[in-house]
Amino acid sequence: MQILVLGATGRVGTQIVARALKEKHHVTVLVRQPEKCQVNDENLTIIQGNVLNQEDIKRAIYVADVVFSALNTDGTNTLSKSMPLIIEAMYEEGIKRIITVGTAGILQSRLFPSILRYQSSESRRKSTRAAEEHHRVYSLLQESTLDWTIVCPTYLPDGEHLGVYRVERDVLPEGGTEISVSDTAEFTYKQIKDDSYIKTRVGISY
Repeated sequence: MQILVLGATGRVGTQIVARALKEKHHVTVLVRQPEKCQVNDENLTIIQGNVLNQEDIKRAIYVADVVFSALNTDGTNTLSKSMPLIIEAMYEEGIKRIITVGTAGILQSRLFPSILRYQSSESRRKSTRAAEEHHRVYSLLQESTLDWTIVCPTYLPDGEHLGVYRVERDVLPEGGTEISVSDTAEFTYKQIKDDSYIKTRVGISY
């Protein structure tokens, strides 16, 4: 399988790349600073570029069967600015499947089901800026015809890989407070073989 990973040098993205290469898929990454990609593998193609540049995305996405986006907010609007470009490039290449890493803030609130967690008292975060960025991406994917899945972890420490966690469609598993980067990457990667959560958000926690 041909896999494109965006955000490949981040905590979750790095582990998605490692899992895909371990299973002998061909992986393409689009990164601004190739030297940050500390992987040497014959099945890895590193393209220097920027997700905010349409031509760079087209170069990277050209042969992909599936797209992973583990881009983070970094205090910018990169997420919401890049997603329309990614969607357009996927349309042009006839690619349907995209799996992204979001945040638990864009899941439905259990206390007030008509609103999202970040809009309610259920979220303990004082700043909603990152959640608002992820919300924009969620809205863009909802409006698209792509087969999307948004994996929505809560507090994300590095932690160890346990391989045992809870997932729930559209809401955070009750009482969930954290999930490690490694277990989030594992579940996210597994979605290339699982159609259970197409066109939905998935809450994940221990």
